[in-house]
Amino acid sequence: MKVLIVVGARPNFIKVTPILKEFKKYNSVKSILVHTGQHYDFEMSQIFFKDLEIPKPNYNLGVGVGSHARQTAKIMEKLEPVILREKPDLVIVVGDVNSTLAGALTAAKLNIPVVHVEAGLRSYDKTMPEEINRLLTDHISKSLFCPTETAVKNLKKEGIKKGLYRVGDIMYDTLLNSKLKAQSSKLLRRLRLKPKQYLLLTIHRASNTDNLENLRKIITTIGESGEKVVFPIHPRTKKQLKKLKLKIKNWKLRIIAPLGYLDMLVLENNAKKILTDSGGVQKEAYWLKVPCLTLRKETEWIETVKDGWNILVGQNKVKILKAIKNFQPKGPQHRHFGNGRTAKMITNILLKNYGK
Repeated sequence: MKVLIVVGARPNFIKVTPILKEFKKYNSVKSILVHTGQHYDFEMSQIFFKDLEIPKPNYNLGVGVGSHARQTAKIMEKLEPVILREKPDLVIVVGDVNSTLAGALTAAKLNIPVVHVEAGLRSYDKTMPEEINRLLTDHISKSLFCPTETAVKNLKKEGIKKGLYRVGDIMYDTLLNSKLKAQSSKLLRRLRLKPKQYLLLTIHRASNTDNLENLRKIITTIGESGEKVVFPIHPRTKKQLKKLKLKIKNWKLRIIAPLGYLDMLVLENNAKKILTDSGGVQKEAYWLKVPCLTLRKETEWIETVKDGWNILVGQNKVKILKAIKNFQPKGPQHRHFGNGRTAKMITNILLKNYGK
């Protein structure tokens, strides 16, 4: 079975790691890793390959930055000859970034079966680029690996009833496999941070970065909280923040460069609370049992909210400040996301369906 795997952004790298490791156990599986170059600098790409011990990609398309349309089109243009050359039995795409959609479209137009890992997620907000990527990718995929029962139900409501598999969350595999290794991180010492004495902030969604008023509300509100806040800043967010020209010198807001996976895991695990608009960070907060404040009005990961470990605060000043002060998890956690053996389940299904 020859498998071509498309990745392009840091969430993809985290999700594909357990699958690549599982594939190595089988002589009958040959994997071709294609990095689109959607994320290309050290903090957003190379350090993840190092931390997670991902093998060097067989191809790097080097697409770089661009508008959603240009980036997606450029990936498709460069990926097509790779697929034609390699002639894989199937193409795996993961998550919901532009590389995901571009990989799925290219493979589908070449009549190569598309496998979507992390299928069925829905925010029901079509202004989100990620939501468009999810919808289109799911509807052209032949095999859809869903992280939760909610994801399965979402697909069935849209008329997708074949090729669905609830396998658990692939990111949970990565977290469980990395927790011990992450303990060697010296990040807290380097930043002079004490466990549970700081808040962790991440912002990268277009709704919060491209909308300068939303970004201003979030940053000024958190600045007014009086809490010590550590803020690993996304390159896009950094660029937008400069436009605001906020005076933040007297705030306890510490802006640092983007972190690798292991350092980020340590920062999350030791935070008092996490404020984020990232889906992946919401889940990691849940698994690490750290209270999470989501800077959006909706979430794909409703299980974390229903269990009482995540609260939606949007950009509302009152809600944010109240949650920073008072929000505490109020319920037990349930096994919504599987048992950490998602990669094994995916591999077994693929070998059964596509193995020769």
